Amino acid sequence: MKPVHSLLAVLCCSLLAFAGCATHIRSDVVTNPPPAEPFANFTRIQVGAVRLAREYAGKGSNDRALAKIQENLTARTAPLLARWNGDADTKAPKRTLLVDPVVTELKFIDGNARFWAGPMAGSSAVILRVRITEYETGRLIATPEFYARADSMGGTWTIGATDNVMLVRIAGRLAEYLEANYDRAVGGPSGVDVK
Repeated sequence: MKPVHSLLAVLCCSLLAFAGCATHIRSDVVTNPPPAEPFANFTRIQVGAVRLAREYAGKGSNDRALAKIQENLTARTAPLLARWNGDADTKAPKRTLLVDPVVTELKFIDGNARFWAGPMAGSSAVILRVRITEYETGRLIATPEFYARADSMGGTWTIGATDNVMLVRIAGRLAEYLEANYDRAVGGPSGVDVK
């Protein structure tokens, strides 16, 4: 094989490798609409444990990512819930807001994969869908969706730090939505970049 042909073959294989690792997780939701009513109308707010869609569960890096999302979400919402639920037992009528977060799509590149595969591992991305209902009636209050991603090159240069920050951002977006809609129903950003 001539050197030029060898070089072309290597370039084609490299492009295929990059294309094979591309992240296809995307969201079309740019702004979440306002909930049916402000969350302050409820006497108690309960945030359930973050769950992972079945097709993404059981993979080591995804399970570790889920644990980090939960850790970050708990850190952000615990102070809010303590403040909001502080005198819930003295209020009437009793109304409970249930917040049920589910990671519906996830591709997480951990530091080990970043170190060995670099940008060929592709970008990390996550979609978190949340179902917010009134416990007593089952009434749907809101269904916000949140999105975060970490660029493959950024992840490579930081050896996975930006991939981990993505997990902080996705939890933060849900916490910010809850806080923004507590006193007034205003909706909020999903995290999708509108460039």
